[in-house]
Amino acid sequence: VQLQASGGGLVQAGASLRLSCAASGRTLSNYGMGWFRQAPGKEREFVAGINWSAGRTYYADSVQGRFTISRDNAKNTVYLQMNSLKPEDMAVYYCAADRLWRRTVVIGRANEYDVWGQGTLVTVSS
Repeated sequence: VQLQASGGGLVQAGASLRLSCAASGRTLSNYGMGWFRQAPGKEREFVAGINWSAGRTYYADSVQGRFTISRDNAKNTVYLQMNSLKPEDMAVYYCAADRLWRRTVVIGRANEYDVWGQGTLVTVSS
């Protein structure tokens, strides 16, 4: 299975971007998905997650109200809509698949995700 993240780029503060994460080789519909990010010199951190049924979502406090995670199981794709971007949102963004089948809750710990995409860079200028 492979996850391909895309949609990153260079934007000004206050702008929006939508990241996509497409899966191949595995159906994502039975797995929760998460977005993480890693800024230079910092540890990877959880950004947002969505459970397998899309009935639950969970966000880091730093992005709550600005970012929205969603999924289209028919397209085997997960999205992260990022609005009102700030310079502190600048990072490489990674999508990842939950290691458990049909976990009800959304987990923010990276070690609970076993498949990772390659990352897409988001740069926000002030």
